[in-house]
Amino acid sequence: MNKYLIAAIFSVASLTLIGCVEEPSKSASQRPLQAIDVAEVLVTPTQKWHTYTTRLEAPEQVSLMPRVSGVIEQVSFHEGDQVKEGDLLFKLDSRPFTAVVAGLKAQVISAQAALQQLRSEAQRAVRLVQRKAISTEQAESRASALRQGEAQLASLKADLSAAQLDLEFTAIRSPIDGVISRTNITRGNNILAGQTVLTSIVSNKEMYGYFDIDERTWNGSFDDVTAASHQQVVMQKVGQTDFPYSGYINFIDNRINPSTGTLRVRAVFDEKNKGLRAGSFARVRLAANEVTDQVVIPSRAIGTDLKNSFVLTVGENDVLQYTLVELGERYGSLRAITSGLKAGDVIAVNGPARVGPGMPIKPNSVDIDSAGVAFTLSAVDEPLTASTKE
Repeated sequence: MNKYLIAAIFSVASLTLIGCVEEPSKSASQRPLQAIDVAEVLVTPTQKWHTYTTRLEAPEQVSLMPRVSGVIEQVSFHEGDQVKEGDLLFKLDSRPFTAVVAGLKAQVISAQAALQQLRSEAQRAVRLVQRKAISTEQAESRASALRQGEAQLASLKADLSAAQLDLEFTAIRSPIDGVISRTNITRGNNILAGQTVLTSIVSNKEMYGYFDIDERTWNGSFDDVTAASHQQVVMQKVGQTDFPYSGYINFIDNRINPSTGTLRVRAVFDEKNKGLRAGSFARVRLAANEVTDQVVIPSRAIGTDLKNSFVLTVGENDVLQYTLVELGERYGSLRAITSGLKAGDVIAVNGPARVGPGMPIKPNSVDIDSAGVAFTLSAVDEPLTASTKE
């Protein structure tokens, strides 16, 4: 009797335990799936972008020095102003130069009067020789005196022209259009011709950016580029997140630098690019001429596993799969994939942050946003989203 009772108790206990085990499994299978944003990969024509650093340079820059020595009488500009070619910047005391000009003018008038007398005497000598009233030697002497008088007058006129130039140079004017710096010498100071640096001026209608491209990259991507082809480039200054400045290549050096294996190239950015200053550090980007169709996905969709990069693709029954990929160029918040994905593949947009391989999901289809991202040169007129290749 006790044996049957114990068996019955064990049977009831076993059924109770089985029920307890089966109940959580049943609830787990009925748990709602997590909604995850997924998108079909974007396939678009792209060009490979190359990034270089540079310091902006003004095409024209002048260290302003006087052509004559003297004392500064007037400073006629505000420091940091925009100036035009011909604008008066400094005025020297012109009285000593005016006196020199006046003296030379008087000497020229005197020489002209003397020359007139010599010319009359020479002409008279010709008539007297014909009448044999004077000797030939006397006539030649008068002719020689006339030539000396003409030479002396020419010399005085040259001295007068030089003195008038010196007087003109007492008004120191801007030789170029540009932005003027601070004045190094103030009113009342004596300055020396060709030695004293008064201030500096840099042009700002255009800015140059010189950079060096390694020989392998040039031969592989830009070998057919010439200065006449105006290869387009874009540029960003320090602190900017996009590449808002557009320009083009207008100079390519005539040889490879054998010491560095690089080719010196210059890009020019014109006056419509406001806010550019000489000496600014900048990054210049230019695109290779070859255009290829590539798979592009959001950078946040990419995970890393030690040395590997991977994405989570949506497989059968909406189960996420681990897919190895190789990364290409970065285009703003997007990244080109050179292998591992193909057109039509669907990926988890936000990557492995909340999900992992083998997890069933509830897919929420979204589109990959590529607005404002330049994949090719056709978009360089629009501001480019910042991009640096890792």
